[in-house]
Order: sequence, then C-alpha cells, then structure tokens
Amino acid sequence: MNTVQRYRTLNPCEIKFGYCRAVKRGPFIFVSGTTAIDLETGEVAHPMSAYDQALKAFREIITAVEALGGKKGDIVRIQMFVTYDDDSGEVGRALKEELGDVEPAATMIIGAKFVSPDMRVEIQADAIAS
Repeated sequence: MNTVQRYRTLNPCEIKFGYCRAVKRGPFIFVSGTTAIDLETGEVAHPMSAYDQALKAFREIITAVEALGGKKGDIVRIQMFVTYDDDSGEVGRALKEELGDVEPAATMIIGAKFVSPDMRVEIQADAIAS
C-alpha cells in the first residue's frame, strides 16, 4: 500500500512555508532540511556552534524517522548544507558521533545561506524502513 504518512513538529517554519518535517511513502522516509530551531521558542539554538546545531538536527532527524516507523539504522543518505568552511569539521564530527555506526551516504555543501543568519547548518535525510 502506498499510503503517505507525515510527521510534523512545532517548528514555526513548517507552518509558515507549508511543509512537514518528514514524509513516508511505502518504505521510503524523506526528512526535510532540519536546523537547530528550538521547538518551544522558535529561536535558533546554539547560534555560535555549528557542532551543537548539527547534533540537534541529527537528533531531530532520528526522531522523525522513528516517528514514521523507521530506525536510526534505516537512514541511508544525509545531505549537509553548511554556511562557513571553518564549520565543516565540526559538522562532520557531529555526523560521526550521531550516525557513525550507520555510515550513511553523505554530501556536505559549503557556502549555504539560510532563512536566519543564526543558522550555521541544515541537514536533510533519506531512510528506507526495513
């Protein structure tokens, strides 16, 4: 059955721009670009730390995958968008800490600009639920 399931959070951007955090169709789970928005305040968390922003984003991605019936180990691809070249190592360190045991395919693009100047990293993910 190809029913579409959606996972939403309290991130104000989801309502403002008309999308949801993640979508599942069949075994495929697609997680939207995820940043370090504090879901209680709507503010960007850790504006001076790409590492902490990336950890928060990876944890939200894992939560989204699990909410749609997947597991952390089902994550097969990560795409990371980073504002500053100097932050790339810290974002990579966060990837290894949160998903190093999964070893997903990964891309990191440097030089991105986001909807808030406090955002240093945005991460999206794909998973195939087993």
